[in-house]
Amino acid sequence: MSGSVGKSVPRLDAEPKVRGEAVYGVDFELTGTLYAALVLSPVPSGRIIGIDTSAAAAQAGVRAVVTAEDAPDLRSGLALDDEPLFASDTVHYEGEPIAAVVADSLKAARRAVSDVIVNIEESPPVASLEAALTEGAPLVHENWETFAPVPGLPEWPRQGNVVGEMTADPGGVDEAFAGADHIVEDVFVADRQYQAYLEPKSATAIYEEDRYTIHVSHQYPWNVRSRTARALGVNPSRIRVIGHHMGGGFGARLDVGLEPYAALLARLVRAPVKLVFDRSEDLLTCNSRENAIIRIRSGVMNDGRIVAREFLCDMDCGAYATDTVFLISIPIFLAGSVYEVPSTRVVARAVYTNTTPTGAFRGVSGTYLNFALERHTDNLANTIAMDRREFRIRNLMDDGHRMLNGQILTDAGIMRTAFAEVEAVAPWADMGKGPNRGVGMAATLWLTNPAPGQVTLKLDVDGTLGVITGASEIGTGAVAMGVRQIAADELGIDPRDVIVTMPDTDVQGHDGGAQGSRTTHIVGRAVREAGTGLREQVVRAGARLLGELPDDVEIGDGHVSVKGEWNRRVTLAEVATQALYDVGPLVASGSYATPTPKYDPDTAVGLLFPTFPTPTYHVHIAEVEVDPDTGLVTVLRYVVVQEVGKAITPEGVIGQIQGGVAQGIGYALYEGLQIGEDGRYRQRTLEAYRVPIALDVPRVEAVLLEHPDEEGPHGAKGAAEPPIVPVAAAIGNAIADATGGAINRIPITPEDVLDALAENRED
Repeated sequence: MSGSVGKSVPRLDAEPKVRGEAVYGVDFELTGTLYAALVLSPVPSGRIIGIDTSAAAAQAGVRAVVTAEDAPDLRSGLALDDEPLFASDTVHYEGEPIAAVVADSLKAARRAVSDVIVNIEESPPVASLEAALTEGAPLVHENWETFAPVPGLPEWPRQGNVVGEMTADPGGVDEAFAGADHIVEDVFVADRQYQAYLEPKSATAIYEEDRYTIHVSHQYPWNVRSRTARALGVNPSRIRVIGHHMGGGFGARLDVGLEPYAALLARLVRAPVKLVFDRSEDLLTCNSRENAIIRIRSGVMNDGRIVAREFLCDMDCGAYATDTVFLISIPIFLAGSVYEVPSTRVVARAVYTNTTPTGAFRGVSGTYLNFALERHTDNLANTIAMDRREFRIRNLMDDGHRMLNGQILTDAGIMRTAFAEVEAVAPWADMGKGPNRGVGMAATLWLTNPAPGQVTLKLDVDGTLGVITGASEIGTGAVAMGVRQIAADELGIDPRDVIVTMPDTDVQGHDGGAQGSRTTHIVGRAVREAGTGLREQVVRAGARLLGELPDDVEIGDGHVSVKGEWNRRVTLAEVATQALYDVGPLVASGSYATPTPKYDPDTAVGLLFPTFPTPTYHVHIAEVEVDPDTGLVTVLRYVVVQEVGKAITPEGVIGQIQGGVAQGIGYALYEGLQIGEDGRYRQRTLEAYRVPIALDVPRVEAVLLEHPDEEGPHGAKGAAEPPIVPVAAAIGNAIADATGGAINRIPITPEDVLDALAENRED
């Protein structure tokens, strides 16, 4: 074996990206490409009276102006078939596509868009969760009952503006509250967060021989295939998706974006069509992280035991369901875990509003759920005058912990190890000392996404190893380093001799996409499955070449050698070349999907995401300083202890932790898409939407805990997604400690800090 697993190796895609040689989706063009632009609704709610396209169609260079009349009369979605390609009778959010223009140049297409006249009778929007849930509120979709779950999903509780509801109520919760010494109630509010990737969304499509080929930068090409097929009303086999280098995604490139529009337009004009958003369009229409309101009530005893909890969460899915009906399952895994709570009731709802549909963002819903839970945990400790760390240790879960869905965590005791490691690096008693300084701690567990993957390995005649997989390299290095290292280890070669293909749904087997830290765990395991078959072939072929029995040879250092006779060996190139003519190419395939953990389906109603597979355990600690005059917050120190199973590429994992913390600091302190009463975003440019810069982020100290998972490749679990989850909670707790006041919303603004300081002075 090569021995590269567990070592930090260079990314083989780094140089072309640094040199500007890598071709991203936004760079890709075909000969004869035409350019398209979308006509987006200028209002969040209203009835379309008429659309006049004549002036736009008459513009020089315009090839077509397309409306709902030219598109299939279909609705589709990730979970619920509720979203059309183009609005026809009504618009439901600002930025909803109404029409499209195809022209010889992008300039001509954008100029013609401004000449499309859309007459809309505007109506008052349902612009907030509170408005949508008010008794007698207008319905965002009056025809909501006609929307059906996508094939394969069961019906779930929904009614009016509540597009989905998940309820877990084991009984006995009210009785447990009655016996508590103290009852503490909190309400927490979180704004939306825009993924702010470098490369705006784009798609290039061509229609030939009754098939659509789409070139795109995307986290989940197979989802583009299926979702585009459903939007256009064709079989998935008529859609081919080819992936390119990706300028970031963070979840925003998991569902379809511009791909169905580019495909439809390519068919209508019978030419390649490229569609690219500018930054304002991207921000306005992107499926950002949802805003939410969380209400928590807990009963606690004087000795520190938590005995009862009620956890209520409302999530804003915007104008269409997207994936939020899955996300309302996440609270059941967090509300009663990390800390033992014997009696817990959870109700979570996804809610329609007349706003841009929300969607996946790194750490889906976990960021604000953990913020609420850990801020509430601090409040519980403070209520009984117990040290906040001691309170956590007092209630910490152990091996055998039963989650609220009935799933058993056999390794939950790792969390105690994580707390101990944090204490060794950053002693609690030494942190947060001095005027206007505070320390905060947060812990969480997080899943490794179980979506399946497939890999084919082929040994080439030059001794290189080809990895044919639909997995996408989103920028984490999971493919560029982790998968490549695991593959190299299978044949004992240098990772530089491993060649990984770009995604192509016509060529590779299904892959569940770059999401939920699954790639190294799932695709790496598929590599190992394929490696077993390929090694057997290589051993047999090498033994024939050496005149030995297969049991008498071994693979290593790029050779097949006779055991004990290092000088009797042949190169893998020689083995592959000879085998080509003796038995054919040396090729093997492997697939893997995480087995579903055992759980109790009767524990909840509306539980569409029923288990938390391959969990990992995390403890973060933050030290901050607040400026009492301006309310500005400086993060002085940040420490992460993260359990990873096995670090295939340690520096790569640490890089993901640092990136996740930086993104979490942005979410905690700066970033927020706020919605006005008119249903429009207040932040409409990257200048207005403040992301953190290097000066805002301290050195992130990371400690990796390795507890190999028997199902993972070399024991690896997910690593890239969870570092963002506890950040807002740790920083929020530190700010509350520094100010002595309530910190109940994210992002935490300077005004919030000043209010907290004033509250403390009044007390």
